[in-house]
Amino acid sequence: MNLTTLLQNRARLREILFRLSVLLKGLDAILEILGAVALWLVSPGLIASTVHFLTQDEIAEDPHDLVANALRHAAAHFSLSNEHFMAVYLLAHGIIKIAVVAALLRNRLWAYPVAIAVFSGFIAYQLYRYTLTGGIGLILLTLFDLILIVLIWLEYRAQRRHRTPVF
Repeated sequence: MNLTTLLQNRARLREILFRLSVLLKGLDAILEILGAVALWLVSPGLIASTVHFLTQDEIAEDPHDLVANALRHAAAHFSLSNEHFMAVYLLAHGIIKIAVVAALLRNRLWAYPVAIAVFSGFIAYQLYRYTLTGGIGLILLTLFDLILIVLIWLEYRAQRRHRTPVF
């Protein structure tokens, strides 16, 4: 295998990883938007009763189950104002992600630095939330976003290299 073929394979792998990661981020955005709509349609009481129903077997088996008790506690303290905040947050977060993902998939050169800035802002907020909640999911999401930022940067450099300047 010669150097040119090796470099082409590396570039192709980078592009595939970039596209796959961006598509996953787009799926995440769609799920956030659907979650926001669901929060608008479902009452806090229904959420609490559903969580109670879903955790009853775990509580019966182990009354001190950490996850089941945490879910019940969160559902019991979930208010209408919390619900509206979460719905608006998820909707805004999802719409921003969808816009960035769409621009990246269309290879808009301006979208690459915008995406890096947006996802860096999300990382900052996720790390802040982690200091409050300690949720491991936030760390995993942050790691995914960091990998995505690296892939966006690499793809941005490749796109800039391949485009001819227009004067």
